[in-house]
Amino acid sequence: MKKMMRRAACALVLAVVVSPVSAQDFPSKPPKLVVPYAPGGGADSVARIVARKVSENVGQPIVIENKGGAGSIVGTDLVAKAEPDGYTLLLGQSGPISINPAVYKTLPYDPVKDFAPITMTTAYPYILVVNSQSPAQNLQEFVALAKSKPGAMNYGSTGVGAANHLVAELFNSKASLKMTHVPYRGTALAVGDLLAGTLNVVFGDPISVLPHIKSGKLRALAPEVPTVAESGYPGFEALAWHGILAPARTPPAVIRKLNAEIVKALADPATRELLTNQAMQVVGNSPEAFAAFIQKDIATWKAVAAAANVTVE
Repeated sequence: MKKMMRRAACALVLAVVVSPVSAQDFPSKPPKLVVPYAPGGGADSVARIVARKVSENVGQPIVIENKGGAGSIVGTDLVAKAEPDGYTLLLGQSGPISINPAVYKTLPYDPVKDFAPITMTTAYPYILVVNSQSPAQNLQEFVALAKSKPGAMNYGSTGVGAANHLVAELFNSKASLKMTHVPYRGTALAVGDLLAGTLNVVFGDPISVLPHIKSGKLRALAPEVPTVAESGYPGFEALAWHGILAPARTPPAVIRKLNAEIVKALADPATRELLTNQAMQVVGNSPEAFAAFIQKDIATWKAVAAAANVTVE
């Protein structure tokens, strides 16, 4: 018995000693970063900008693999079920991690139990935009206009249960409005109809709407100007985000190494400039802070979805 105990103690000491060394050697081959969206979008752009700098720093190329489909579920689930060795990572976003659990009755992955958060990379607010021909010059005027036509005003989203669908429903609740939801299959289609005048409002991501705001074709009512909360609707906060996660049970030492390298890349001036030029707020926090944020974000959107009775089969 004493011999067995000594062997067990030696094994434990050996594990403690070896683990940090193996983490120092990580990565010894190219890691894969799965983006659960098609190439060309905001998430894909963030993934490539961050991966490029991390690759330079660690001396291994990071392979971007776009796995879109089923509301980002396909790529997200692929990483949830991957080997937890740090070589398959997810470019997570508020949609698949925070919004999907709020609107889907069943998911093949658990956003909390199946992932080990590494760091939030970027965050951005949704911008409430109207056509430049709209009589509403500010948020208060828009709310007054919508209240004068209950149910007649419409808003576009990227689909039932999408992030900007729930953002609009949160706004409806805070402002006591009744606007009609018009779902689309993508942001570009919704923005196109807003430009054409067949939609009244869209909560758009910066990459999709800022060019039209700068050209004068769309008018931002928030948050380019005072935010929704600052305009008299306290408690309204609609922040989308990107972050990098690993499969659950990835060794803590590997998570710490990845966190250090990604945060270092985010601190690089050239990388920050590329991200801020796309209206992204650069974050770079600890795994613990990121995990706490995710749990809070899920709870927020579950409450919004339940109040608006939004579900996706």
